[in-house]
Amino acid sequence: MWPEQDKTIDLLKNARQGDAEAVNQLMERHRKILLRMVKSRLHQGMARRVDASDIVQDALVEAHRRLSDYLENSTIPFHLWLRQLAKDRLADNYRRQLADKRNIARDQSFAFNEHSSLNGMNQIVDAELTPAANLLQKEFEMQFHQALECMNEESREVLLMRHSEQMTNQQTAEVLGVSEAAAGMRYLRALRQLKSYFVDRSSQ
Repeated sequence: MWPEQDKTIDLLKNARQGDAEAVNQLMERHRKILLRMVKSRLHQGMARRVDASDIVQDALVEAHRRLSDYLENSTIPFHLWLRQLAKDRLADNYRRQLADKRNIARDQSFAFNEHSSLNGMNQIVDAELTPAANLLQKEFEMQFHQALECMNEESREVLLMRHSEQMTNQQTAEVLGVSEAAAGMRYLRALRQLKSYFVDRSSQ
C-alpha cells in the first residue's frame, strides 16, 4: 500500500520551504513500496544480474535531483511520480542488458519474491509447510507466473498492481487514469483470463 497521503502532503509542503529532513522522509517512506513494484516486474534472467534495490536507489536519487522541478510544477501525485521514475529506471536496465547482448529472453518467468502477495499463496497458507505442501506451493508459483506471461499487458499490469503492489481499486484507477468502475472491470477481465488459463491447462 502507498504511504498515507496526508503525511506526504505535509512533507511536500515542508520540502517547498527548504526542509531537507522532509525531503529525506519523502524518499524513504516510499522506498519499500517501490521495491515491491520493481521486484514484481523483474524477470528471473534480469534478477540474476540486477539488484532491485539498486534500481530503486537510482530512482530515488533522480527524484531527489528533480524534486525542485516537481514541486514547481506537480501535475500528478508524488507517489505516482516516484513510481514512474522507478519504472523508467527498470526499463533503462532492460535496454542496457539488451545492448550488452545478454540473453534475458531464455528465462522469461517473473522473479518470485517474498513481498508479493501472489507468491506462495502467502495470504492463505501457513509459514510452516510440510514437504508435500512446499512442492505444491512452488508448482502454483510457477504456473501463476507462466499465466502472467500469457496475458496481455493490460491484464498483467492490473494483476501486479492489485496484488504485488497491494493497491486498492481506487489507487489502481488513479495509476491507469480511468474511473474506479473501469479499473474494477479491467481487474475482473484479468481474473477471468487467469481462470481461463488454469481451466485450459487442467483440460490438457
